[in-house]
Amino acid sequence: MNRALLTILVWLVTAASVAAHEMRPAYLELKQTSESTYSVLWKVPGRGEDLRLALDVVFPDGTTNASEHRAVMQGGAFTERWTIRREVGLDGGTVRIAGLSETMTDVLVRLERLDGTTQVSRLLPTSPSFIVEPAPRALDVAATYTALGVEHILQGVDHLLFVLGLLILTRGGWKLVKTVTAFTISHSLTLTAATLGWVHVPPPPVEACIALSIMFVAAEILRVRQGEATFTSRNPWLVAFVFGLMHGLGFAGGLSEAGLPESHIPVALLFFSMGVETGHFLFIGAVLAAWWLLRRSPIAPPRWADIVPSYAIGGIAAFWFLDRTISFVAP
Repeated sequence: MNRALLTILVWLVTAASVAAHEMRPAYLELKQTSESTYSVLWKVPGRGEDLRLALDVVFPDGTTNASEHRAVMQGGAFTERWTIRREVGLDGGTVRIAGLSETMTDVLVRLERLDGTTQVSRLLPTSPSFIVEPAPRALDVAATYTALGVEHILQGVDHLLFVLGLLILTRGGWKLVKTVTAFTISHSLTLTAATLGWVHVPPPPVEACIALSIMFVAAEILRVRQGEATFTSRNPWLVAFVFGLMHGLGFAGGLSEAGLPESHIPVALLFFSMGVETGHFLFIGAVLAAWWLLRRSPIAPPRWADIVPSYAIGGIAAFWFLDRTISFVAP
């Protein structure tokens, strides 16, 4: 298992270096206000206090601005609002995001028609445009938010490190099943509560506490390695449940950053949760597969490899904790 853990840690640390703020999705919302006019909300991830990603919305030919652009930089995102006009409407036209193919982000799009029906799309660097359809497809919302949930968890290196710590602590088997189940239930509860507005906790303290949860699990792994029978080693499912409540708030933050429309909350929440769980099980499956393969390697790992994963996980989490704490404590 040691060689597998070292391999996975190298991958996670590498992923952490590229999982920067550019990974946050942009959000485009179009609301039809008459047969020929639409209000536009365009939200782009920020890069620092005054910069944003170089992304712009390009509408079909014949589209003109019917109002001035109103822009504000707030909460790490650039938000712009204005109104457009196209005499024949946008149906059948192609909307493109200029500059998207040169980034590592994606764009969630929601279009609401006069009759209340909606179209939801997800644009990628490889497919930076979409066609405005005259009628929505029933599976659009499900597909979009399921993919977003999978992507969110697989890019959330801190969440994956916590899950990796639980895997090391339980070492598989029935104890792992109970622990993962408890973690799933708890973070689903807070994800739902936060998304529906029943609970509100500012994101910076949540992110700091998530880092702290990873440090705690890393310390518990070291204690177990030293032969201690700790409460955590006997009841990992309970620890996973408690810390899972905080991780659920983190998932909710990721969902809100995507610009979740209120009218889509029930469907989007369900399929985003399903996507998160799918990502979790994909990661767990990959770890167990790597563990199984590397255990059969004829080359024995060095003795120090037994403690490196714990120190590496704890060291990365300690850095995140200090960095995230300073970000909301410092004036």
